[in-house]
Amino acid sequence: MATGLKNALRTIQTHRDLSPHYAELLDILEEILILREEYRSRMRGEIFPVDEKLIAAKMAGGFPLVDFSSVTYDLAEPQAYFLALLEIAEKRAPGETGEMARKIREGEIIFNDLIHESFNAPPADEEALDNEEEASFDLVELFIEESLRPALETVSARYGDAVRKADWVEGYCPVCGREPKIGEIRDEEGSRYLFCNQCGFEWNYLRIKCPFCGNEEQQSLAYFTIEGDERYRVDVCNECKRYIKIVDFREAKQKADLDVEDIATLHLDMLANDEGYD
Repeated sequence: MATGLKNALRTIQTHRDLSPHYAELLDILEEILILREEYRSRMRGEIFPVDEKLIAAKMAGGFPLVDFSSVTYDLAEPQAYFLALLEIAEKRAPGETGEMARKIREGEIIFNDLIHESFNAPPADEEALDNEEEASFDLVELFIEESLRPALETVSARYGDAVRKADWVEGYCPVCGREPKIGEIRDEEGSRYLFCNQCGFEWNYLRIKCPFCGNEEQQSLAYFTIEGDERYRVDVCNECKRYIKIVDFREAKQKADLDVEDIATLHLDMLANDEGYD
């Protein structure tokens, strides 16, 4: 088992002990991480080719390395991974995800279309879902995002140094274009790094700037913490009403596993939503 996976599983167990109400979600994440490692080791070939000659121009123009505006890639391997991920949900609630898997296998649902829609989704207020359907959709949405992770991680690993040298200044991921959900404060200067759940890439981003609308007016940028645990905070923007979760483990001298922390800090998402931030 890879060292990174071992560390992640230890972190999951720590959070499971501290927050038993998250046990089911952490159990699901544990299965996902084990499955991800398995599929990463199986991958053959390059799913998302990158033209190295265009990297500098893309970074300067604010274009991510992988373009999902139209999905023309061969996604057979991510589809196989997605179907395996659906089995995780099917074990817990038989029925709906099993039916979705059947439709994908029989061609009633086109997997490439699901990927395209996930990157080009309509505004949330256009979605007509009741609470039960929305909860189910969120889990499937998580699996759709995760299905690309092993393949996109290879892009991040291969071209990450070139991207970092290009001084990317956007709030969305320079590798795949996904918006971040969580980030981390690091080093003595307190630099803020944003994390992409889609591809695992992290990039440096100004602390006093909203990653979603680019607002740099200090008076309209704020944050809140949970009393008694200042390792976690939520950065909010009062211009666009968006938020991002931030962890700061410098005092503990440990590197955060942001995949795990994103699940273990769902209470921060709920608090931000209650305060009117999306």
